[in-house]
Amino acid sequence: MNQDEIDYLNKYDSSKYQTPITTVDIAIVTLHEQQLKVMLAKRDKHPFKDAWALPGGFVDVKQDQTLEDTAHRKLFEKTGVKTPYLEQIYTVGNNSRDPRSWSITVVYMALVSADLLNLHAQNASEQIQWFSLNELTQADELAFDHLDIINACKDRLRSKVEYTSLPVHLLAESFTLTELQQAFEIILGTTLEKKSFRRRILDAGILKETGEMKTGNNRPAKLYRYNGNKNNHFFNRNIEGAR
Repeated sequence: MNQDEIDYLNKYDSSKYQTPITTVDIAIVTLHEQQLKVMLAKRDKHPFKDAWALPGGFVDVKQDQTLEDTAHRKLFEKTGVKTPYLEQIYTVGNNSRDPRSWSITVVYMALVSADLLNLHAQNASEQIQWFSLNELTQADELAFDHLDIINACKDRLRSKVEYTSLPVHLLAESFTLTELQQAFEIILGTTLEKKSFRRRILDAGILKETGEMKTGNNRPAKLYRYNGNKNNHFFNRNIEGAR
């Protein structure tokens, strides 16, 4: 950077230009009671006071170095989870989604195991609740354009499950192949052929046996861990039966 540019930047006044409201919204999705659920918080202030909304908030330019920092910060405030699967879905901005001003929001989707969740209200008056991802409709009158955002996240989740290992991020640290198949089936809304599914998953080499067994009413079953950290495995072709 030459001296001319340094001098220019030192004199630059960003307050001369109008800027839109900039926020991050997060669809926090979990698998609970054999259903996909998304977390919503009831707004305790205007606009859309008393309406349900996705958790999120303003970008803090002093605290957050990146948009992902904002997303992680807001996610931790609500769930106590620091490192879930987090994916940026899309950005939407216009002069009508927020009655306060021209508004931009960057949408993230977080997949979190229900075993890890420790929900936190922002304050004593705030309500937090899980809603079935598949049952939210216009009749629920969510704040802003959050129903559209949720539907976009749901579509992204379903489409990626057809060719990636995404559902592992909704499970506990160790799980059975049956539990993994059920997660795929719940997201896809269809039944998968057991032998074909297990062959595809095991041949991919993305799971590691824990050496432990899960016992219960059924036969003992091997427990596995995902060895891909927060990354997804991409299958060469779609999961059979997904379409």
